[in-house]
Amino acid sequence: MSAYPNSEIDQSTADELYQPLSRGRQLFTYAMNGIAFGLSVLALLPLSSILWEIMSRGLSGFKLEMLFHPLIENGFANAILGTILMVSIGALLSIPVGVITGIFLAEFSQTSPLTRYVRFITSILTGVPSIIVGIFAYGVIVLLTKGFSAIAGGFALAVIMLPMIVLTTEEALKLIPVPQRLASAALGGTRFQTTFRVIVSSAIPGITTGISLAIARASGETAPLIFTALFSQNWSDGLLSPTASLPVLIFNLYNNPDPAVNQLVWTTSIILLTLVLFFSVLSRVIAKKR
Repeated sequence: MSAYPNSEIDQSTADELYQPLSRGRQLFTYAMNGIAFGLSVLALLPLSSILWEIMSRGLSGFKLEMLFHPLIENGFANAILGTILMVSIGALLSIPVGVITGIFLAEFSQTSPLTRYVRFITSILTGVPSIIVGIFAYGVIVLLTKGFSAIAGGFALAVIMLPMIVLTTEEALKLIPVPQRLASAALGGTRFQTTFRVIVSSAIPGITTGISLAIARASGETAPLIFTALFSQNWSDGLLSPTASLPVLIFNLYNNPDPAVNQLVWTTSIILLTLVLFFSVLSRVIAKKR
């Protein structure tokens, strides 16, 4: 007899769940969906406007041979190569240090007093103006080597990228559920094995996103490269010589009094955006293969 009340309760619950919503709740749902959609479109408007303005003004001046000749021959190839070179140097310096520091903060030093100071300093570094980083790199690298160089520019970009990689790595590791750590320990995994084979592997997508954001920011920095790598109209002679870059090229073209040369700012912006997109897609592909 005790089954009858339960079946009646289950039937009433089912009837309540399957009955249509009231008119007021339906209107509220439609209104909230409309507001969410409208705000999403509003958030995309600035990005769409920027892309449309750059594409509409820059495509008319783009020529394929610009990708293969230096600036002295009316091309951008030396600036493209210089940007890739200095961003690569910055990535090689900042990614290992940033990821290891993030792992240390999230997994090995949660209760250490040192963690608070490292996290505090890292947070401050994220807000330091890039021109200050450029002056710092100038004093540390340029004055010591007595010359502007790609290495100095890469070092400045590494300082900019480092705090972003540290903080995003730490947050990505904190998002991994505790049961995964306990399951690895229950199977006999050491703390080192649990961290690097389970936790870090699971956090790769989040870490990759942080690295992509850091690379995207470094690719567009101008002030640090003016103080460190300067510029070159032709191909760079090596890592210890002045090196061209797309952000500095955009700055120089904008300040050129010739309207025809000034118009190339938009074309150079298209190339820089394409380069940033390439770095982002490449990092995603590498993360998916893992």
